[in-house]
Amino acid sequence: MGQHDKLALLVVNADDYGLTEKVSKGIIDAHLNGVVTSTSVLALTPAFSVSAKLLVETPTLGAGVHFAAVGEDPPLLSAKEIPTLVDKKGQLRSSWKVFLPLAAAGRIDPEDVRREFNAQFDAVVGAGIKVDHLDTHQNLHLWPMVSEVVLAIGEERGVRSVRVTRSKERGPVGITVRRLAKRFEKQLDERNWVCPEASAGFDEAGHLDLPAAVAAIVDFAASNAHSAELAFHPGLVDDPDRNRYKWEYSWEAEYNVLLSDALRTAIDEHNFRLGTFADLVSSTP
Repeated sequence: MGQHDKLALLVVNADDYGLTEKVSKGIIDAHLNGVVTSTSVLALTPAFSVSAKLLVETPTLGAGVHFAAVGEDPPLLSAKEIPTLVDKKGQLRSSWKVFLPLAAAGRIDPEDVRREFNAQFDAVVGAGIKVDHLDTHQNLHLWPMVSEVVLAIGEERGVRSVRVTRSKERGPVGITVRRLAKRFEKQLDERNWVCPEASAGFDEAGHLDLPAAVAAIVDFAASNAHSAELAFHPGLVDDPDRNRYKWEYSWEAEYNVLLSDALRTAIDEHNFRLGTFADLVSSTP
């Protein structure tokens, strides 16, 4: 691998903090006893309140806002406040597959997105959580209209660190993600934002096993990335509250990977130091 003047920074981020109480507890345990350094917080879930208290009590775990404009949980604002963001039942669209065609057709008002995202940001900081980065549920912030909203909120709130989702898949989704990521990286550079130079976890979302995680670390090192993000979705076993999410994620398996000696050894062997998005900001000229 190439040599750096100092150890490269690896952010190991656990998404969907607050999804359920056991997801949140699994993330905290994977921080205290594993390699998780950062998490992204959902503010619109039933477990948010109790999860927020646990996070405030764990100040060494970096935290960001995981803005949600899609999914099974209801928005924080009413349908009257964000009419284009919800369906006839007042619910958010089920996934990016429904949201993005509507956005492309101009049927999603960016002001509705802005209002809901601001409400979610307010909920997170109002719970006493210090925010060091922004990202979105199902990576909607790669889409130009959504990225503009996220960047505007970050600049208003003093948060200028964000995830750039990347993909190696050869199909149409992977091609689109790479194209949007390049556009987004240019936008970030022009507006003096920071992001990890490399990232992984999108292609394997919910199924990031040990071989794939180690392979990503090897790729990061081979590319001489000075910073990288590895995104996981961990959770504890026997969690009936997850039944409302039909994602078929391997939460328990990813939790076990994060506590494994093998992953920690790979991180050390490839000359990475563990850190947060706040560390990324402080180390960026």
